[in-house]
Amino acid sequence: MIWIQRREFITLLGGAAAGWPLPARAQQPAMPVIGYLNWLSATGRPDLAEAFRQGLAIAGYVHGRNVVIESRNANNQIDQLRTLAAELIARQVDVIVATGGNNPGLVAKSMTSTIPILFTSGVDPVRVGLVTSLSRPEANVTGVSWFGTDMAQKHIELLRELVPSTSLVALLLNRMSPETEFYEQAARQAAQAFGLTLLPLNGSTADEIDEAFATLTRQRVSGVLVAADPFLTARRTQIVALAARYAVPAVYANREFVATGGLISMGNSVADAYRRVAILTGRILKGAKPSELPIDRATKFELVINLKTASTLGLDVPLSLQMRIDEVIE
Repeated sequence: MIWIQRREFITLLGGAAAGWPLPARAQQPAMPVIGYLNWLSATGRPDLAEAFRQGLAIAGYVHGRNVVIESRNANNQIDQLRTLAAELIARQVDVIVATGGNNPGLVAKSMTSTIPILFTSGVDPVRVGLVTSLSRPEANVTGVSWFGTDMAQKHIELLRELVPSTSLVALLLNRMSPETEFYEQAARQAAQAFGLTLLPLNGSTADEIDEAFATLTRQRVSGVLVAADPFLTARRTQIVALAARYAVPAVYANREFVATGGLISMGNSVADAYRRVAILTGRILKGAKPSELPIDRATKFELVINLKTASTLGLDVPLSLQMRIDEVIE
């Protein structure tokens, strides 16, 4: 007879348990996986990625604890989106969150009709082709839209209030983005209504942005509108520096420009939209279907001005405008 001491028996028992098949243990359910597809670089808008995580936390999900986020960034290269989306589909993620403009959502939609897709969009998602209805979206597609391209008229009105002598207005846009077409259309209509001349200038790369500001300076424009676009927002430091260098009043769609030293902005809180799409993501992970979730029309708009920049440009801020400002940066 072989005698085994109690301590040795416990050790052997523990080792045997480690080798038992998984069903014999208390199995931990696999964590759901979110595929986060973004057009920008990983460092382009880290504040938005953080806002998304905050929204997930509100929905009860924390990366690494009860959910996994697989991030794919296209580094502003549209032709990379299909490859990155294919990786997420092959990974069999539970949901694809397509951010950084409409392109990621459109690409993801063209590649899968089974994985739920949640988008963020600055335009009417019906017009751009993401969904066919705001109240009853596609079978696997829904998201958050803030209709930012409709703000072009408001931006021109702001410029006219700050520079009453405005006659020639430049429009900096990124023609690589589907949003551009709608913002440009709205800007042209507003300019025509006010009797102004609009000068569209492309800024799809850093070099083109430099060239655009050199051109608008030669043309002696009264001011510049910077179109609502994720790439241009990611290049805000460059754009704000050029506006200061050439002493040209500029109106922006996002407060991030003003916080960087830009003159004035009016638009939706994009960070708030990312939090909202994260909350929708949480609902999908808990069993809701995209077709059951109408498009979330984000409505948190903000008017922000940098008084130091206005003073540097020699601009007087009318009292009527001061009364409407939500945030002043000095």
